Amino acid sequence: MMKALKNMLPYLVVTLVNFYLLPFLIKDTGSAMIILLVIVPIICFVCSVLYGVKYSFHWLYAVTVAILFIPTIFIFYNSSAWIYIVGYSFIALIGNVIGMIIYKAKK
Repeated sequence: MMKALKNMLPYLVVTLVNFYLLPFLIKDTGSAMIILLVIVPIICFVCSVLYGVKYSFHWLYAVTVAILFIPTIFIFYNSSAWIYIVGYSFIALIGNVIGMIIYKAKK
């Protein structure tokens, strides 16, 4: 488990930066929607695919993505943002599965 977390670390750091720095770019509702519904999910997806391509699937990746997002609700958003936890972890899960398929196809 520790080895898996160590392997995930670079990808999770990018995701963490994604979750904690992009909200500073939010100026109005339009920019918030673009960031929350387009940019953050794309970065989350790409990181999870790249992790899956390199290390295959691990369920802990999506769980960790969900846990990393939780504090942002209290820092940047309000209670309506709880649904994004499910969305981003699902995106990470799907990306990781796609990465795993590519990983297995390379072997």
